[in-house]
Amino acid sequence: MNNPALQTITVALGQRSYPVWIGSGLLADHARWRAMLRGRHALVISNTTVAPLYLPCIEAGLDGLKWSSFLLDDGEAHKSFANVGRALEALGQLGATRDACVIALGGGVVGDLAGFSAACWMRGIDFIQMPTTLLAMVDSSVGGKTGVNLPVGKNLAGAFHQPRAVIADIDTLATLPEREYHAGLAEVIKGAAIGDEPFFVWLEQHADALAARDPAAVLEAIARKVRYKAGVVARDETEQGKRALLNLGHTFGHALETAGHYTTLLHGEGVAIGMRLAAQLSERLGMSVAADTSRLQRLLEKLGLPTAIPPGMEAQQLLALMRLDKKNTAGVLRLILWRGIGRAEIVAGVAEADVLAVLQAATGH
Repeated sequence: MNNPALQTITVALGQRSYPVWIGSGLLADHARWRAMLRGRHALVISNTTVAPLYLPCIEAGLDGLKWSSFLLDDGEAHKSFANVGRALEALGQLGATRDACVIALGGGVVGDLAGFSAACWMRGIDFIQMPTTLLAMVDSSVGGKTGVNLPVGKNLAGAFHQPRAVIADIDTLATLPEREYHAGLAEVIKGAAIGDEPFFVWLEQHADALAARDPAAVLEAIARKVRYKAGVVARDETEQGKRALLNLGHTFGHALETAGHYTTLLHGEGVAIGMRLAAQLSERLGMSVAADTSRLQRLLEKLGLPTAIPPGMEAQQLLALMRLDKKNTAGVLRLILWRGIGRAEIVAGVAEADVLAVLQAATGH
């Protein structure tokens, strides 16, 4: 299919390298993604919101294969072990063999759960990411992190399992609710805030176009963020070092999501608030200046993102949840902080008293 806007980015992992295709009309480009399926079995995992919109298009591309679908209810609360069990049951009923493929059609919840299910079936089968939200396109679909939530914390069970390909069709963003779209922009901003100040400047200059979902601006933003993440993943696939930088705002954000029982905040909203808190903590520790925090806050708010902790959450509760973060070692807090825009770093041994002070200032108690 002729697609002049198509962007192709390779996640370079040797024999496990894979393409990320970003453009218009890609879900209907059956020849492109069908070629990535190696066997005759396919399970499409989606949710009850996305499937009515896009599953018929995928179904047309699976003609001649033995396939079925498994649908989740929509929302972070459904990224659970119980639903992984149901997905594996669906693979069993399909008679899926080791050359089967799981197709993740949806946002980050669908992608994480589908990838984890694929990692578990027969100790690992292929899966393809077809992200339909901005958040999933720029973050969770790339890099092979899969998993589910537990009552005590987010993404505490999972596996690194790279996809065969990522098919990011920007046409699906037309049906994305406003709040979900803005939540995706938080991960775009995060990539720039970590290590790409020129991209941050570009975002400031194109904030109005991004807020209006201008296709050219959206495509450019997705491609720049994915290109940055692909480079990080290629250098540190299993987060032993610098890949942890991609978690700027996430230790705070995951605690906020968990405190809200995965219903109060969308993931991107938690990350937005978490980035501001990380910037404030960096200020407190003398690593950065208030002007950078203000600049970050302005961009987040201009793109429709929250920067304040929701009412009812308590500092001590949030700190307790932060202790469960996967980046911590030997009971010591290990956070991603910064020395200003584009200069994030991993900081171990952050004093809990400093974290608590920032949380208390933000919650009022």
